[in-house]
This record gives sequence, structure tokens and C-alpha cells, in this order.
Amino acid sequence: MDKENKPTQNKKTLKGVVVSDKMNKTAVVEITRYEKQPKKYGKFRKISKHFKAHDETNACKIGDTVLIEETVPISKDKAFKIKEII
Repeated sequence: MDKENKPTQNKKTLKGVVVSDKMNKTAVVEITRYEKQPKKYGKFRKISKHFKAHDETNACKIGDTVLIEETVPISKDKAFKIKEII
């Protein structure tokens, strides 16, 4: 199969908040999700994870809500790029 005829895969898209923009062309985005505890009490706990995302124009500022999309690895830590600022 040629590269042109390769089927496209679904890319993971996540919504989060920018927590750092100090690096050049990189923003750190915090993704928060809720997970139910495995016990019988039905409590939920908040789980946060940080992702480094590529920001070509350095347009993101701290506190912006952004949509990030999975891409081929850009560096050791970056495998996401900023799709849009909400």
C-alpha cells in the first residue's frame, strides 16, 4: 500500500487548560477527568495529567482553554499539537 492510499486513523483529541507557556513553541496543558473509586461508596476522584503540546505561534497564554490533538512525536516529550484555542 502506498502512503497516499493509507487509511487515516482517528487522532485523540483532548480539552484542557494551559498551565505554563514559558517554553518556546510549547505549552503545558492540564487535562482533568473524573474517575469513580473502585469501592462501593460511589465517590468520584479528580485525576489531572499534564501534556506538552506544540504551539507554533506562541498564541496560548496561561488559563486559556485549548483543544489538543495527537500527532507524530515532535520531541522526546511532545506528541500533541494545539488544534484551537476555545
